[in-house]
Amino acid sequence: MNKIALLFPGQGSQYVGMGKELCKKYTVANEVFEEANEVLGFDLKKLCFEGDLQELTKTENTQPAILTTSVAMFKVYMQEFGFEPRYLAGHSLGEYSALTCSGVISFSDAIKIVRNRGKFMQESAALGTGAMAAVSGIDKEIIEKECEEISSENNIVVISNYNSPDQIVISGHCDAVSKLSERFKDIGANVVPLNVSAPFHSPLMKAAAEKLREELLKYNYGSFKWPVVSNVEAIPYQGNEKIVENLTIHMTKAVKWQQSIEYLKSNGIDMFIELGPKTVLKGLMRKNAPGVAAFSYDKEEDIEKLRDLLLSKKSVSEVESSSKKKEFKHTVLTKCLAIAVCTRNRNWNNEEYQKGVVEPYRKIQQMQLELENQGKEPSYEQMLEALEMLKSVFITKKVPYEEQVERFNEVFDETNTRGLFPDFKF
Repeated sequence: MNKIALLFPGQGSQYVGMGKELCKKYTVANEVFEEANEVLGFDLKKLCFEGDLQELTKTENTQPAILTTSVAMFKVYMQEFGFEPRYLAGHSLGEYSALTCSGVISFSDAIKIVRNRGKFMQESAALGTGAMAAVSGIDKEIIEKECEEISSENNIVVISNYNSPDQIVISGHCDAVSKLSERFKDIGANVVPLNVSAPFHSPLMKAAAEKLREELLKYNYGSFKWPVVSNVEAIPYQGNEKIVENLTIHMTKAVKWQQSIEYLKSNGIDMFIELGPKTVLKGLMRKNAPGVAAFSYDKEEDIEKLRDLLLSKKSVSEVESSSKKKEFKHTVLTKCLAIAVCTRNRNWNNEEYQKGVVEPYRKIQQMQLELENQGKEPSYEQMLEALEMLKSVFITKKVPYEEQVERFNEVFDETNTRGLFPDFKF
């Protein structure tokens, strides 16, 4: 029997039409949306199904919309499959969905809380004063160090999300985020500005956090039907006593998503099911847990795979044997890129770092992107090139030989490709 964790996405996964097909097929999903309408006093259902994207993307609307869609999917999943999870976890806003589905917060209370949470967040930082950006292609330690050096009391920039070994998000004042983004680009990072209305998970949300705390104190909280992993601590809540404290801190501190997935993996989870709009968290699983089964309930083909896997009691390998071979091949590139980023650097010679780390890394990263866009598998030569890139990174970063051996063994073992490279020297 698979050990399942249910995952719930956060803000940014919204789209017009989310939940519409679900409500056409399942009465239980429609009931969730109708309850949301009643609690909020406006037609959230219509906004989700056929509304204006700009209106849906307003933080105070997005948060209840995503929570409602996620809870509706959870209800359908339990009705259709009924396989209970070992753990629940939600990314940022998704933590409220997880707490609701675990029975800690009633749905009607959760809708009111996140609606107000969205308002508080928008009010806390005037439009145009804050920004966020996703950074990949450089070490986590470099990002942390640069944030600490450039940030000041009146020009703040911090890490807001540890999403995966190859994706960190920074948040803060526009000027500080822009300045640091340019600095990261200069040393070879990929930086993507995020289209957000406020600098989430940063000290600029302090006023919002204080208002949220007062709001959270108005409600009663139940016991956990299933453990929920906290974004703040990357371990499960030990009881409902820390609900208010953690959700308040959550507003100004980083989301430890990578660490949360590592906790779940270390506790035997071998299947992740994303319940909510789009497939953001399923996508991050390729970086955080390559080779582990991950499905999105917003994709019909994934639901069919789950039906085969859970109801027919087939193994993952039986259901996805052919596609898994492709995934393993792609995972060689993904795994090499992830290890390259998270390996400690002991060489601060910028010229050597550029030539031995940044340039080969970006070449493989671009190769992977092109392959994914074309829907192609990497060739043997391309996988070998990724391994050579990792070797170059290790040499340049002055990684001890024993650690190099351990890391290469990790690549081969987790991607099931050791037999493809019997003569690879490391």
